[in-house]
This record gives sequence, structure tokens and C-alpha cells, in this order.
Amino acid sequence: MEQFKAILVERDAEKRQSLRVADLTEADLMEGDVVVRVAHSTVNYKDGLAITGKLPVVRRWPMIPGIDLAGTVVSSQDPEFSPGDEVVLNGWGVGEVHYGAYAGLARVKGDWLIHKPEGLSGADCMAVGTAGYTAMLCVLALERHGLTPAMGPVVVSGANGGVGTVAITLLARLGWHVIAVTGRTSEAEFLASLGAAEVLDRAELSGEPKLLGKERWIAGVDTVGSKVLANMLAMTTGEGAVAACGNAMGMDLTTSVAPFILRGVSLLGINSVTVPRDRRVAAWARLAADLDRDKLAALTTRIGFDEIVQTATDIVEGKVRGRVVVDIG
Repeated sequence: MEQFKAILVERDAEKRQSLRVADLTEADLMEGDVVVRVAHSTVNYKDGLAITGKLPVVRRWPMIPGIDLAGTVVSSQDPEFSPGDEVVLNGWGVGEVHYGAYAGLARVKGDWLIHKPEGLSGADCMAVGTAGYTAMLCVLALERHGLTPAMGPVVVSGANGGVGTVAITLLARLGWHVIAVTGRTSEAEFLASLGAAEVLDRAELSGEPKLLGKERWIAGVDTVGSKVLANMLAMTTGEGAVAACGNAMGMDLTTSVAPFILRGVSLLGINSVTVPRDRRVAAWARLAADLDRDKLAALTTRIGFDEIVQTATDIVEGKVRGRVVVDIG
């Protein structure tokens, strides 16, 4: 039986985490009805947490990390997929409770997969990854709320991260005046190249939030949570909305009802992990149509399998900007 390499995250009796690269076979994989040969993956912030153990992302031991994959079906018991089909997977607990993408093969449930979108390569899909896919879900949520570029600016926090960079690229192409919020203002030129019209120092949104602040934007995409999200809400124009999808600063949200009951502001929660297939397909179709390929390439770095662990450490330490594609095959 074919052997392949996989990164295994393990924990001992004292709950000390360790990593090793193991040689596995298909017989070692977990349950599922589709086997995929993994060609590409990516390194998201959540992958960094899983590998470093900074937060309890992994909930089953041992675990193969990697929440995103693109590859080719080897075998399938799901009628939706046949050998040779190119597929993409985001989320569904893969890399957390089910063996993930940092391996040559993955056995998963067919319900978790979609066919690779037309117009995107497997590497393109992983340049997007869960981060970019989440950014698209945020954009769609703002559109469903009825918000348009003509109504005012949009603010994006965590602007140098995976979600932030893709969100800026998408929103700018759709005609929005994008205000990028970052703790790394030295990256202003890079953010402008993606389409940001303004760059705001995160420190301006990191203080104790007021009940209401000066109205500065009609829409927002937040990846940070905590005080930054509270301040974004307090400064959102009446009838505006903020799509929240992350917690890089913290899980807390110390705010008041003032933005909601005095300005009619809405907080739109974004869950990218268990989105129904029809909405996943729609989001990926919009990504294929709306995402500027040149800008996607500009914000993407490609690495090999052996560089995953170091990159995971770097992303948690805030040293990675944009997106990372991992060549697994």
C-alpha cells in the first residue's frame, strides 16, 4: 500500500504537545467516503494555532493539521464525485477533529467537498483558502444587508492577514472606498497596492470603546474582535453593518446597545466552517468572478511541505502577510 508523509500533532499524558512527520498509508486515515490526493493546501491563522498549540484548536489526538485542501479524487463512494475529479475542501472540522490536509492523502466525507470552481486552479483555490473564502462570505453578508459602495466607506481590520488582504482586494474591485486597519502601518504601500484607499493604525481602535463614536463608515469586516470590533461598531453609520469573522485580539466584546438601538447598526456573524454546499458553491463562484488574479498572486507566497511548521509559527507571531500556498504533492 502506498506510503505518504503527514504532519502529526500529538500530546502526551501531561498534555504536552509535540510534532513529527510520519509515514502513513491509506489504512491509517479516518472514516469518510471520498479519498483525495492532496496537491495543495495553505496555512491559515487557525492552522498556526493548531501547530503551535497557542490555543486549543485541535480537539482529537493525534491529529493531522490543515483545514484547507485542493486535490484530485482517488476513489469515491459518493455519487457526486468520481476518480479524477478536482475538488476543494474548507473547514468542517478537518485539521481539528478529522485528519487534515498536511498529508499526501485525505479521506473525508463527500458532503464536505465541492468541485473545483471553473477558472481557478487548485493553487489559486488555496491562495484563497478558508481566509479568502471567509472574506467572500463577509462581502456577501454585507450585500444581503443591502449595503453598496455609494453609501460610504468600508473598514477592514486585520488588514495584513489572510482574510483582510482578500477582503480589501474584493471590496476595492467592487468599487468600495476601503479603510484598512493594521498594527503594521509600515505595510501601507502594500495595502494600497491591494486597493486600500486609507490605512488606519489599529491603535486608534484599540482603546476603551465609547458608547457611540463619530460615524466613519457604513460597513465593516472584522477579523480581530474585542475592543477593535467594539470601536468599529461605535463608529458605524446609521443602518450600517459589520461582518465579524475572527478573534485575533480576543473573544470578548465589551460594548453597549447604543449602536444597535440608536443607529440601527447590525452585527453580522460569519461562520465559515459548516456552510451548506449551495452557499459554498455560490461564494466560490463569486470568488472566481470577482477576485483580481494579479492581486491574488501579489499577496501570495508559495512554500513546500517542509516549510509548513515554521510558517505556522510565523503566522501566529504576526510575521506573515497575505496568503500562503503549500505545495503538498
